[in-house]
Amino acid sequence: MSRYRQPTRQTCSDGSMRRAGFELEFTGLTFAQARQGVLDVLDGTEKVKSPVETAVKTEQGTFNLELDWALLKQVAQEYAQVDVTPDWLDSISRLAARVVPIELVCPPIRLDQLDTLDPVVERLRHAGAQGTDDSLIAALGVHINAELPDLSPATIQAYLKAYSLLQWWLVDAHAVNLARKVSPYVDLYPEEYIDRLLTQQSASLDGIFDLYLAYNATRNRALDLLPLLAHLDEDRVQAQVNDDRIKSRPALHYRLPNCEIERNAWDLAEEWNTWWVVEQLAADEDAMAELSRRWLSMSRPLLGVNRAEWVKGVDQWLRERGWL
Repeated sequence: MSRYRQPTRQTCSDGSMRRAGFELEFTGLTFAQARQGVLDVLDGTEKVKSPVETAVKTEQGTFNLELDWALLKQVAQEYAQVDVTPDWLDSISRLAARVVPIELVCPPIRLDQLDTLDPVVERLRHAGAQGTDDSLIAALGVHINAELPDLSPATIQAYLKAYSLLQWWLVDAHAVNLARKVSPYVDLYPEEYIDRLLTQQSASLDGIFDLYLAYNATRNRALDLLPLLAHLDEDRVQAQVNDDRIKSRPALHYRLPNCEIERNAWDLAEEWNTWWVVEQLAADEDAMAELSRRWLSMSRPLLGVNRAEWVKGVDQWLRERGWL
């Protein structure tokens, strides 16, 4: 059986199986070593984009591998245009292997086939890939792009509420590395936003856009809704957050998990199964209502909700429900 827990809502509105994409950031390898590791496992056709970017097209979709260094990528593209790969570029890649992350962007995979990603992770581990704990600079992580069951306002709002109620617990459950806590892109939603979200009387796209952009008009969120909102109305998002790095997609962009690729017992299932708790809460109206009431009853004027007390209570509540 797959180690990837399956959510209550497994299919999309058209009956197709939902999908999830993963992005892994790691160091410890040169780009050439990482590229060879990926090619050793994937059965597909490679298209080299530059000396530090390549894509492998498979039956499941296209896997993209790149050295995450904008300047080096730009230089590499310029040389690639004239079919020149200078020796110094590989030397820089070797020097950068300890500090500049390599990113593997996996295509959206059916939820019942996520374990097909395990051999890729295993191969990179054996090649010497290192994760979050190896770098105090890069703040390496795993991103999960979870396709929603549908794009109705009610569904989007349910996921926002579920994540908001669980976000403090998730930080502890993922054991988020200190370097990542203070780095960009994994900030949590403000408590005032959560208070207002939980008391919204009805779900509407205008309400979701207005409230989210009032408090979260930034890519610096552990659950970044901007790609999904851009998929629904890109002009409206860009009017508030003028950033061409926002990639439109019909999915939630979740950045909180560490990448612990160097650890033998670790795989992507460990991070997915923590996210799965959000999936379950979003699909359970009664549980959501109960936890929302708890949050609002614990919210004190000016002081808000006591974080330690909330996390302890949520953990016990989840265990009582059999979700942990």
